[in-house]
Amino acid sequence: MSEIFDVTIIGGGPAGLYSTFYSGLRNMKTKLIESQAQLGGKVLLYPEKMIWDVGGQPPIMGAQFVIQLIEQAKTFQPTILTNTKVDFIDKNDNNLFIISTNDGQKHYSKSIIMANGGGIYNPQKLDIEGAEKFEMTNLHYTVPSFKLFQHKRVLISGGGNGAIDWAVEMLDIADEIIVVYRKDQLTAHEAQVALLQSNPKVTILLNTTIEKLIANKEKTKVSEVVLKKHDTVEELYQPIDHIIVSHGYNRDASLQFSDETSLKLKDDYYYEGTATGKTSKEGIFAAGDILSYEGKVNLLVGTFQDAVNAVNSAKVYIDPLANKFEMVSSHNEKFQEKNRQIIQEMLVEK
Repeated sequence: MSEIFDVTIIGGGPAGLYSTFYSGLRNMKTKLIESQAQLGGKVLLYPEKMIWDVGGQPPIMGAQFVIQLIEQAKTFQPTILTNTKVDFIDKNDNNLFIISTNDGQKHYSKSIIMANGGGIYNPQKLDIEGAEKFEMTNLHYTVPSFKLFQHKRVLISGGGNGAIDWAVEMLDIADEIIVVYRKDQLTAHEAQVALLQSNPKVTILLNTTIEKLIANKEKTKVSEVVLKKHDTVEELYQPIDHIIVSHGYNRDASLQFSDETSLKLKDDYYYEGTATGKTSKEGIFAAGDILSYEGKVNLLVGTFQDAVNAVNSAKVYIDPLANKFEMVSSHNEKFQEKNRQIIQEMLVEK
């Protein structure tokens, strides 16, 4: 049989990463399994957006926040697998969970923490022939760096919160912003829409879709797009420097459970549970967006509390004599040596 872990965490977003850190703090042998190539979850979709609502953390860009979460998660040397998708969860006669992954491997664990958020998100691509060849230049499904768009003409396709948020972010960066949306009105937050409508550098085209991409002479970038206005059947030729497509995400939620491990769902997707991270099955816990319970806080701060509660519940599940809570970090012996090192480094810098 393969190596047995105390807890296996499924999902490498903020909930999974903090669960990984905290389970190490609780002396649990920990494995984290993430389906994507990178850790970070949905925060990776918005690397240059500012995060303001984490206690004690000054405003920070998403990309840097992910770096810090990953560094913290690795504090106690967990086993971390990326590019590994969980396909099936079962349980054997020894009360161990068997986690089957897409590479044909089986992973054995005394407990599980589900931190798989909204599932595996992949952006809905622009359905135009040849569009994929421009993804390495000026066709984007997220914003890798604001510098790319400085003093540029940017076309944003989409009318939901994601698209309109990007458009608002671009107000102080781009020289011109064109928003195109297939419906007759934008569906984003009213305050964000009002900001765009009152700004002279913004053009909003409703009932409009991208019909064709026209490349530059070198065939390396899109230099112009053909837009179709569906209410008038008119075609518009719009020169651009960059295109941002925000049409939502396809969610792969194909993870399956055996009858013995199947979880009770709410709204056909989220795991119904408690504020202490428990689900309908003993030994399977949950944290973050995937967990539904009364009083849920759908913010990063809530995610971290979910993670702590799920880990504590998992610890007591595998060791009923364990303390229900871990000692606070300022008094915890696991950090004494690390604290000394940090203080010494600070003294040297002074």
